[in-house]
Amino acid sequence: QVQLVESGGGLVQAGGSLSVSCAASGIIFSINAVGWFRQGPGKQRELVASLTSVGSTNYADSVKGRFTISRDNAKNTVHMQMNSLKPDDTAVYYCYCSSHGYDYWGRGIKVTVSS
Repeated sequence: QVQLVESGGGLVQAGGSLSVSCAASGIIFSINAVGWFRQGPGKQRELVASLTSVGSTNYADSVKGRFTISRDNAKNTVHMQMNSLKPDDTAVYYCYCSSHGYDYWGRGIKVTVSS
């Protein structure tokens, strides 16, 4: 059974930093595409960052230069460092992993950026 469990997040003032992590069981991150989506209040879920099995990254324009996605293969975890946070970054952040045409999701973790 595949499980993705997010951790980190929380409340921070604008301009601050936070990180979110995602630990997996039942699936190996290093050989699959992984990443983060987010859904802000009243907004649609959007892709924030992704990381392929060969290390290619992709970021939403709104977070380029501020967010960094990385993977720890030994711990089978994915991290995202978020710097220079803005109130618009307030959302529930979801970890995902795509494997053989199927997407697995975590339950989400809340990030709140106060102005």
